[in-house]
Amino acid sequence: MVFRSEFPDVPVVDLPIHDAVLGDAARYGERPALVDGVTGECVSYARLAAGVERVAAGLAGAGVRQGDVVALFSPNTIGYPLAFYGATRAGATVTTVSSLATATELAGQLRDSGARWLITVSPFLPTARKAVDLLAGPGGAGPEVVVLDGAEGHRSLADLLAATGPAPAITVDPGRDVAVLPYSSGTTGLPKGVMLTHRSIATNLAQCDALYRPAEGERVLAVLPFFHIYGLAALLNQPLRCGATVVVLPRFDLEQFCRTVEEQRVQALVVAPPIALALAKHPAVDRFDLSSVEYLLCAAAPLDPDLAEACARRLGLPHLLQGYGMTELSPVTHVVSPHDPAPAPGSVGRMVPSTELRVAALDGSDPDLGPGAQGELLIRGPQVMRGYFGRPSDTAAVIDAEGWLHTGDVGYVDERGYLFIVDRVKELIKYKGYQVAPAELEAVLLGHPQIADAAVIGVRDADGTECPKAFVVRAPGGVLSAEEVGAYVAERVAPYKKVRAVEFVEAVPKSPAGKILRRELRDREAARAAGAVVAPRTGGPDGARPAAPEAAH
Repeated sequence: MVFRSEFPDVPVVDLPIHDAVLGDAARYGERPALVDGVTGECVSYARLAAGVERVAAGLAGAGVRQGDVVALFSPNTIGYPLAFYGATRAGATVTTVSSLATATELAGQLRDSGARWLITVSPFLPTARKAVDLLAGPGGAGPEVVVLDGAEGHRSLADLLAATGPAPAITVDPGRDVAVLPYSSGTTGLPKGVMLTHRSIATNLAQCDALYRPAEGERVLAVLPFFHIYGLAALLNQPLRCGATVVVLPRFDLEQFCRTVEEQRVQALVVAPPIALALAKHPAVDRFDLSSVEYLLCAAAPLDPDLAEACARRLGLPHLLQGYGMTELSPVTHVVSPHDPAPAPGSVGRMVPSTELRVAALDGSDPDLGPGAQGELLIRGPQVMRGYFGRPSDTAAVIDAEGWLHTGDVGYVDERGYLFIVDRVKELIKYKGYQVAPAELEAVLLGHPQIADAAVIGVRDADGTECPKAFVVRAPGGVLSAEEVGAYVAERVAPYKKVRAVEFVEAVPKSPAGKILRRELRDREAARAAGAVVAPRTGGPDGARPAAPEAAH
């Protein structure tokens, strides 16, 4: 059967994203739109809207033209939305870059997206310059770099805001023009640019209204990164669209997080599971007054039901809220409403309007399973991406001829319409909410001269966090250690992509066609976790040994 949202359909929103978000800014006037959670600096809605116009004018004066791609490489700051919406107002597509990206990763995204401009901050400038050098090559010219907080030889946010010319007159085609180009590994493989149009993002915001819409003046704490589609949608686009106040923190530090909640009287927390874990268990939480919190929404990765209950109990909430989506879905399809009196425990919520869901049997025998039956989730609606940038074959592998996006996630729908996520078909690892592609880490590992072959899967650590584990075949005569493997990878990838465990094996299991049989490795790990004794078909003499146990930051 096809599951349909119980809520009435919403009209397609054919507006540029900056208009969809800031269209009511004049009405909100001097109400705080953004507050720096560290310094207390405040930006009103009137100042934000005027600033976006000035930044657009400044970018246009610097040479940004409609259709250009602008890369935004920055932690959360109150300047981030000025740069983001200013770039879209200038007619550009923004490709958001992880603030943890290495120079090599940044250069790869700049190259793949065709970015002509790179907006960053001074602490990230060395990485940005190295990436531009890698991209340009000897004597070449890479993207122009803008440094928001200023650096010698570069335009700053202040320079853009000081522009005296008019904002450019552009005409956006909301259904075709790409507003945001975040990078996702999708259901498998290396990171790909996800083409999200102005229409898909703006309409998804309207779809969420039936279940989740921050109240005017509500204070929302923004610590999840804006470069991630979850943070961009839930902590910038939706709250600013609704007249809420976004309290911005650059990174998660538990004491700073709790202090900001207390001082700013934050009412809404939007987090990922690692933050929920800290709030549930860390003793420091008891030192702060968090009584202002009215609800906590957790998404980006599965949340253990017992952990959710413990976190809710500690914060004095009836329950935690969860949501579901993916970058390719702009990103929301399901959410538990803050006003739901009795959500199904462990559920990621009910379907937003104008959305359809099918549950397909994993063996392909039935594409339309009913309530209670587990299968791969297929989604159709106006929030589905336009496709992967420059990768029509990858797009066709994910979106079928009838417009259904195959998520690679396994779940079921109960009789009340609540969705439960139970597993993943896809090989993507989610480490603390961050996407880690096994193929990317395997490519890095195979670059080591003493590694003959490698495979990577996700395994659970003692806290239940999914972590990358590498199965490594040493080259003949090699004496490589697990610690050396971990250090080698750590030097070449963002911290959250580090290999957290290494096992040396005699061979990587593969199909006759050469595809890595990761399920065999996962099955063996599951058997180990259950205490079973298994014959290590691919086991080596060293067994499982931990890699460098450095946490992502």
